[in-house]
Amino acid sequence: MSFTPMLMVADVASSSTWYCELFGLSSGHGGDEFEMLMNADGQPELFLHHQEFGEHPGMTDPRGGTPSRGVLFYFSVSDAQSIFERAKTMDADLIDEPHFNPNARAIEFTLRDPDGYPISISQREG
Repeated sequence: MSFTPMLMVADVASSSTWYCELFGLSSGHGGDEFEMLMNADGQPELFLHHQEFGEHPGMTDPRGGTPSRGVLFYFSVSDAQSIFERAKTMDADLIDEPHFNPNARAIEFTLRDPDGYPISISQREG
């Protein structure tokens, strides 16, 4: 099974640049309405869709409330500290700093993307 989330965003190109810079992803589609962000193996990691949508039943407009209300996106990485340092140089909206979460047995930190979605970066230990 594979899971690829899709976020509704205000500016697809800008959000694409932000995620590509933060995670080292690449554009697999490009455009102002839809983007597929790919990992180094050419596999999709994240889809971005302009918030003016209509072809996805069940999706709600994030402008009607808090983006991702009730949802937190976890990105598993091999080096959370390097992602944190990159996020700082990007002036990202950092919610907290890397810390050890004993329940998840992981080093984690959380930030907000340009649309306000909370993104947790997680590096599992042992």
